[in-house]
Amino acid sequence: MKQWKWISFILLFALAFSTLFGTAASADSKDAPVEDYLIGFKNDARSNAVTSLGGEVEHQYKHMNVVKAKLPEQAVDALSKNPTIDFVEKDHEAQAFEQTTPEGISQINADDVQEDGNSGSGVKVAVLDSGIEADHEDLDVAGGESFVSEEPDPYNDQNGHGTHVAGTVAGVDNDLGVLGTAPESDLYAVKVLNGEGSGSYSDIAAGIEWAIDNDMDVINMSLGGSIGSSTLEQAVDNADDSGILVVAAAGNEGSFGPFNTIGYPAKYDSAMAVGAVDGDNNVASFSSRGEELEVMAPGVDVLSSVPGDSYEEFDGTSMASPHVAGVAALVLADDLSLSNDEVRTILNETATPLGDSFDYGNGLVNAEEAVQ
Repeated sequence: MKQWKWISFILLFALAFSTLFGTAASADSKDAPVEDYLIGFKNDARSNAVTSLGGEVEHQYKHMNVVKAKLPEQAVDALSKNPTIDFVEKDHEAQAFEQTTPEGISQINADDVQEDGNSGSGVKVAVLDSGIEADHEDLDVAGGESFVSEEPDPYNDQNGHGTHVAGTVAGVDNDLGVLGTAPESDLYAVKVLNGEGSGSYSDIAAGIEWAIDNDMDVINMSLGGSIGSSTLEQAVDNADDSGILVVAAAGNEGSFGPFNTIGYPAKYDSAMAVGAVDGDNNVASFSSRGEELEVMAPGVDVLSSVPGDSYEEFDGTSMASPHVAGVAALVLADDLSLSNDEVRTILNETATPLGDSFDYGNGLVNAEEAVQ
């Protein structure tokens, strides 16, 4: 009899112990920190495997055996050891990639002008190049035309050069990619270069005429050749006479002693020749030299847009020229009554002197001084 009483006492004690500590364990589980996890199943997802461990399924994906669930820490360990589970991972957060202001934009003080509320709105800039990839996430193309017969779509850039130039002129001010010099200016894609990056003078002249007919304010030509053309010169003259500021890359022929290495159409009086400097405002080794040189702009390791919603760094006076075209847009946006000749004078007179004019022209284009 005493033995039975002793056994009963032990059983009652065990039950009380179990109840006490079982309740405490449940309370600990209930109070344990809960976090979001993604759980992958090797076969069909079974939510009961999660709920039986104190988890709460919030979403089951349609096209994969994965659920999102809130789990206490001890459930994570248990699920990780379950042979039906493929993985258990925390639901991490992603952030939008922030927009980058290329060094060149700050180098010419264009970002300061934008901070004052001027981003080039209302100014039409024609980019005569290899076209512009119009569906790029960081570009807004207002229109255009192709004069390359084998590539009739101006919004399909098979080379990438034109898209890069366009980003420097007017990369959109958003949370993506790069910031352009005049991000609210109106971009027009005028394709005169093919996918190999070359084009005939006749196509370039036709592109210039399109710009005249469509009332462009600025033309950027990051292109050129070593031989002059009466047709091309007359087309540039006509654009200038019609009130368009023609901005052209000086060329990448570098220095050749005292000899002029500037190409065409930049060499024409009616075009504004732009040379390239590096981040320290030293003339780039490849930048062409000559008395026609007017202003300099960043042209080394210039980050800008390329097809495929991508971004790359390019070198060349081709990269310098659109900086100046963008600054011209800022000046015009500040005062639309200005003529192209007046804008050109302003850009030259407000440039920051850097050295001998044969190598540097009037110096580095300065957006802030030009607008002021």
